Amino acid sequence: MNKKIVVTCLSIMFASLSFAQDEVFMGDDSVKVDAFDMPEGMLISEEELMKDPSNINNLSEGTGSNRVLSYDDSVLVSRLSRIPTTIEMPLNDVTRKFIDTYSTRMKGSVAIMLGSANFYNPIFEEALERYGLPLELRYLPVIESALRPTATSRAGAAGLWQFMIGTGKRYGLEVNTLVDERRDPIKSSEAAAHYLSDLYDMFGDWSLAIAAYNCGEGNVQKAITRSGGQEGADFWSIYNRLPRETRGYVPAFIAATYIMNYYCEHGIVPHEATLPLESDTIIVAREVSFAQIASKCHISVDELRAINPQYRKDIVPADYTLRLPAGSIEDFLLYEDSIYGVNVRNGMLASGTRRSITEDIESTPVEQTPASTTRNVYTNNKKSRSTRSTRTRNKQQQARNVSVKSGDTLSSIAKKNGTTVSKLRQLNGIKGDIIRPGQKVRVK
Repeated sequence: MNKKIVVTCLSIMFASLSFAQDEVFMGDDSVKVDAFDMPEGMLISEEELMKDPSNINNLSEGTGSNRVLSYDDSVLVSRLSRIPTTIEMPLNDVTRKFIDTYSTRMKGSVAIMLGSANFYNPIFEEALERYGLPLELRYLPVIESALRPTATSRAGAAGLWQFMIGTGKRYGLEVNTLVDERRDPIKSSEAAAHYLSDLYDMFGDWSLAIAAYNCGEGNVQKAITRSGGQEGADFWSIYNRLPRETRGYVPAFIAATYIMNYYCEHGIVPHEATLPLESDTIIVAREVSFAQIASKCHISVDELRAINPQYRKDIVPADYTLRLPAGSIEDFLLYEDSIYGVNVRNGMLASGTRRSITEDIESTPVEQTPASTTRNVYTNNKKSRSTRSTRTRNKQQQARNVSVKSGDTLSSIAKKNGTTVSKLRQLNGIKGDIIRPGQKVRVK
């Protein structure tokens, strides 16, 4: 599909390299406006990024030669034109400014985000694909949160996609004392894709939909009205009427899309990631702590925090989803009864004898792995392992197919049959989450 690449000739004059206090003149009407602020995701230092729980033990500096390389406009225009997307990617004085910022002052932050993207991009792409949206929208969290699921803005927006509580709840994200699903990479990505789809249906233009994601559909509609109406409106035609930060939001998105595709050409070396590229989810039957899970599942508490950032107190409530590296799912199923052995809230054993979670974990036989890792390897006696292995084999010998009943979901079927949603999708060729009553689903 041929896509017009428009080099928008906007007469934007910057008084200095600072984005915060400059004044610019936009378009032929020479309206004087304050220059835009950068999105909050661009204001985070490298030091702050590396302190985030999702990065601190999971990223290390990549090997290679870091150098600053710059190119003239014709080269940037050509590169933007080769990005296969239906979203307009113009080069002008504004977008050029953001590209220069990412490729020079922020190149260290870009290297960190490239490392994080190895884990998050597949999650983003799966959600966007379900709604038939341009996959380049996966770069919105780059400018929203710098790919930090624990990020919280000055206004209270949270997570990779920076949902406010009200908007999050509107799109099905739960927020309570123990759980903030705005920080759940999978659920927030689903909500963001749904929201972006609604915004595009409303405006029919991706630059306007992206702007509305930042400042709200009401503010964009007001800007359109004040600029003369809906017909022919796009981001650049209503630029002067938008909130200050939003003027920089779409150009920042274009620049982020550019730099995440052409980082090599600017001498940026991605950080190396250790987050599990292959992970899976399971629904817990009872409330359980990260410490209990870590003692049995070949994973550290820090790793659990990194891939389950939605749990605010290191506690997974009953019937909630837990994400684990693919290799730890089998451990969880094998030692499930033991993992649930202690009541998380008050330290009660199943028998009713009071005991702290810490005491229970300290009394569990563990074998330390070499110092180069942070994981504990659980060792059990042969009799116990044999008993549990027999139980696992018995589960595997159950009926291989079940009939979907009204109210069933892939998650509930996975829980009942000791398997995972991902395995159900793989066994049945299901791409999304839609199943229908009467449908036969293979579970083993």
